[in-house]
Amino acid sequence: MKQKIVFLDRKSIIADIRAPAFDHEWIDHDKTDPSETLARIRDASIVISNKVKLPGDILAQAPGVKMVAVCATGTDNVDLAFCKANGIVVSNIRGYAVHTLPEHVFMLILALRRNLLGWREDVKAGLWQQADTFCLFTRPISDIHGTTLGLIGLGVLGQSVRKIAEAFGMKVLVAEHKNAANVRDGYTAFDTVLKEADVISLHTPLTPETRHMISTREFALMKSSALLINTARGNLVDEAALIEALQSKRIAGAGFDVLSVEPPRDGNPLLDLDLPNFILTPHVAWGSRDAMQIMADQLVDNIEAFVAGSPRNVV
Repeated sequence: MKQKIVFLDRKSIIADIRAPAFDHEWIDHDKTDPSETLARIRDASIVISNKVKLPGDILAQAPGVKMVAVCATGTDNVDLAFCKANGIVVSNIRGYAVHTLPEHVFMLILALRRNLLGWREDVKAGLWQQADTFCLFTRPISDIHGTTLGLIGLGVLGQSVRKIAEAFGMKVLVAEHKNAANVRDGYTAFDTVLKEADVISLHTPLTPETRHMISTREFALMKSSALLINTARGNLVDEAALIEALQSKRIAGAGFDVLSVEPPRDGNPLLDLDLPNFILTPHVAWGSRDAMQIMADQLVDNIEAFVAGSPRNVV
């Protein structure tokens, strides 16, 4: 049986995608607006999506779809309940960003702890040129050696971040689920991690339970010297509460690679937050060329496994 494969947002990945080793028709769309989704998947058997939403009411009108191949790790753009109830296999990509995303995390941590943006502004402003000594001490510098990293989420990315942190000489606390009745061996109560960590890094999926898991209450528990790093999903953090925490100096800084709505076509208050202790990057922590090629190869592996009757990386 010839498979019709439709990639809804091919422009989201810069990589060479090999042709699957079975009879197929492959159609690429650089991007897909919500109004275009149904027409593009109606006759497809396999749909590839990075971030295009696939709600149940749309999938219900495309009965030929038997697989959704998510070209990402997160699957919050797919109606998983509908897919499960209707026998649609959903596979995602795993482990591809195991180097690139943790490196981005530490880029943000180091830049914030060592005040990189502030030093750059001071040099541009000519302060070093006017200094009385060979160096310029206008801003504090803090090491990460000997500090405590709090990890919220311990999948493959969290584990890789922990390995790098330990190499830097950091103590690592892994948070138990928020509001958990019991704390597992090797984990620390969620609130305790917030209170003790010098840096908190988020590596958990976005679910109804994790939405705004960090808000005003959680910022109040954190050290005033703490940093919050989010390279996972924007809605894990209450953005209004984050702005208040930064502006009131409730926490020392934050590094974000994600926003609540992406791309932020209608703006976002974090885009206007011009502070030396806040760094925002445009959801690129995952996006090294090496990582994207691993993603592309795994995507086709997932599709070939499904067609062969042995689905893999099933959500």
